[in-house]
Amino acid sequence: MMNNRRDFIKKTTAGSVALTLGGLPFTALGNTRIVGANDHINCAVIGVRSRAKAHVRAIHALDNAKILYNCDVDDLIIKEHNIWCQKTIGYVPKVEKDFRKILEDKDVDAVFIATPEHWHAPMAIMAMQAGKHVYIEKPCSHNPHENELLVAAQNKYGKKVQMGNQQRSAKTSIQAIKDIRAGEIGEVYKGEAYYSNNRGSIGKGKEIAVPKTLDWDLWQGPAPREKYRDNVHPYNWHWFKTWGTGEMHNNGTHEVDICRWALGVDLPESVTSFGGKYAYDDDWEFVDNQQVTFKYPNNKFITWTGHSRGVIMPEQPGRGVTIYGSTGIIQLDRNFYKQFDLQGNPVKMEFEKAQSATTNTRGEGNLDVDHVGNFFDAIRSDTSLHAEINDASISTMLCHLGNMAQDAGETLKVDQKTGKVLNNENAMKSWKREYAKGWEPKL
Repeated sequence: MMNNRRDFIKKTTAGSVALTLGGLPFTALGNTRIVGANDHINCAVIGVRSRAKAHVRAIHALDNAKILYNCDVDDLIIKEHNIWCQKTIGYVPKVEKDFRKILEDKDVDAVFIATPEHWHAPMAIMAMQAGKHVYIEKPCSHNPHENELLVAAQNKYGKKVQMGNQQRSAKTSIQAIKDIRAGEIGEVYKGEAYYSNNRGSIGKGKEIAVPKTLDWDLWQGPAPREKYRDNVHPYNWHWFKTWGTGEMHNNGTHEVDICRWALGVDLPESVTSFGGKYAYDDDWEFVDNQQVTFKYPNNKFITWTGHSRGVIMPEQPGRGVTIYGSTGIIQLDRNFYKQFDLQGNPVKMEFEKAQSATTNTRGEGNLDVDHVGNFFDAIRSDTSLHAEINDASISTMLCHLGNMAQDAGETLKVDQKTGKVLNNENAMKSWKREYAKGWEPKL
């Protein structure tokens, strides 16, 4: 381990390169500022409507960290967020609409990305090229190709990159994994994940004039250009394939990740998905109810049951994980760990000291503070991340494979080293997306 943060900063900012993206020159200046003796970390939060507010609270709750910038392409969202910041954290950071200008500021140490999903990987790569550490919301990529680029960029530029699957920082979940590794429930063989919500119809959008407060071109960024419609911004982009990745990624990433962690597995041998769009006749482009199975060697498997529209009945908590072992069972969510024997008798129960939200769009709670704290510790001391991108991208890849299997309509056989599909050429057509001219991310 390096002796101090100054050595670490010098090492991890070497080798930045120039990049042209979106038709505008962008120079990767590198973060050459030497952080002071107090290891103060200056942050920028990009995309500030909802989830970013959890980021802001977490940054504010931690010592020696400050938000220098709020960034969003929508003036109305920025206005609301500035009022919220003044009330919540006692100050309003500088405002910038174009994130590229933030990346040019050598005083920014870390960026937090809570934009629509089509921006996650390209923006993270640009940030690393500019010498910034990155906290990137899940999913870390819009397609498998971006997964590959993101991991390669982290390896090349040496920055700390944490994905926002914050349950990896839950003390109860960490303890559960230790107990599983110690054999407390025998040989684990199944991870069962579920998510339940009752989202409404998004209707059928109409083309309208772009609001004067919104930079629609920059909002689209790397995505192919489309006309503005009245049912996309600011939230329903999740359900359009041009910008979103559906519920499998939007929420499934969290619980699939915990199952993979508990079982100690990476990429699967095969993936099967069943489901459909059942609830409404609207513009929603993904299935709204889905059952995915990931098969592994030694008869291990993970299942994810997603109910976007139409809650699971009888009533269950909104989301969670059950891990099955040969001698016992463990239930986990963001707020507790419960262990049972094979007869269902309770063996152990532990709860987080503070609660975290589970099914609202902000997902805010104490786990954000712990997860961001781990990110900051890694930046300062070159310690391990709880959700470093080399590992987190594997959980994201599972969700890509779930969507690919759903679209293929058959079980996909998977190369466990690369994640590539072995038995369906059509499925591999979605490995990489089409990018707007000049916006394709490159190393």
